[in-house]
Amino acid sequence: MTDGVNQARVSRRTALKGLGIGAAMAAAPGFVRYAQAQSSAPIRLGAPFHRTGIGASYGRWYEQVATACVNLINSEGGINGRPIELIVEDDGTDPQRGTEVIEKFAAEHKVDVVFGHLFSHVVAATAPRAGELKIPYLVCSEGHQTAAGAFNRYTFQPGITDVKAQVISMAPWISQNLGRKVTIIFPDYAFGHDHRDYFSQAIEAQGGEVSALIPIPPTETSFTRYFPQIPSDTEVIYHVMVGPGVLTFVKELGEHLGSRRPELFGFIDSIEAVDLASPQLEFLEGTYFWEGHPRYAQPGQSEFDRFYRATVGVDENGASVDDPRDVSTYAHMFSVWETLFVIKQAMEMADYQGPEQKAAFIEALESIESWPESREHPQGEKIFNAAMHQCFGHQYISRVEGGRLNVVHTTAIEDGLYEQEGPDYREMPL
Repeated sequence: MTDGVNQARVSRRTALKGLGIGAAMAAAPGFVRYAQAQSSAPIRLGAPFHRTGIGASYGRWYEQVATACVNLINSEGGINGRPIELIVEDDGTDPQRGTEVIEKFAAEHKVDVVFGHLFSHVVAATAPRAGELKIPYLVCSEGHQTAAGAFNRYTFQPGITDVKAQVISMAPWISQNLGRKVTIIFPDYAFGHDHRDYFSQAIEAQGGEVSALIPIPPTETSFTRYFPQIPSDTEVIYHVMVGPGVLTFVKELGEHLGSRRPELFGFIDSIEAVDLASPQLEFLEGTYFWEGHPRYAQPGQSEFDRFYRATVGVDENGASVDDPRDVSTYAHMFSVWETLFVIKQAMEMADYQGPEQKAAFIEALESIESWPESREHPQGEKIFNAAMHQCFGHQYISRVEGGRLNVVHTTAIEDGLYEQEGPDYREMPL
């Protein structure tokens, strides 16, 4: 789709400072229309969203956020005076289909950049192909593969933190406030394996121990048979589940545990896009969740979060403004918005005009060191490790209270930092 175009664009200096675009426009001495750019042809961005498959609830909201963000950028002048054309393909949340979509973006659509993949097993298959095709590929996932150096110079994860940073920043709080004997329930693929491996290491570093590891196939629809594996001495159940069965998972977990339960610490994935007012979720009262971006507007809500919610069509409870029963994937979908603004910033730094400048775009992105909390980055400030192609930011621990999630702890960025494990991507050829 090619969205409506209007006037002005943000200066490169303004983008580098991370100031709000609207304010920059008001201060600009003049406007640059698309026709005045070196080329008025659109910048084509390939968006492989999970319209179907186990990631469909995420894909629908990722697409809604992308469309809203592209409309905003185009209404304010596009990128370097050129409009963005958003080209969406469904990858089915399937690795093989994901690779085929990357190839289609290259051969048929001839896109400038690809962004948007979430599920890590899809990213693991598609990132190598994107590198072979020399297409800049900015994933909106949380997998650790990018930061671990498993991919190539064309692959980045600049809009959301990875699982390793998330869990090591929260393990101290969990061990100090909830308990140290932990059972981990996780999906049996790369994303879940990251939780299994890195949270196990993190809780053990706090003097804790893992009582049991319970892997569950990501396409599972009934979970009761897994819960008897939870040891009786478990102090904390750490759960992260994904896919269309998440509501069933939390309901069956509550039925199994009853009123005499250990502490529960979940990743919001287990109830992402699920209304907390759903029947049989009362047992979640007083339990805790990780959130990448708090679903419910918090006291002291920033003007940036308020603007972002309004623009993407989400109310203060994290649901669609058109239907309060339609709960968004708010804890993750900010990564699409922030990644689009990273693309815009790097292209303006490189004065990007076409595919022949992909190398300049990558080098510009690698020169960025941080982003302040802003309209472009409403989730919070971040630093960027260019050697890893990975950003680091704040994590939020929220407690279910009165049928909503209230933030009780915000980690420091430094809490999630770790040493580089793989090669320096900047040293790889383009």
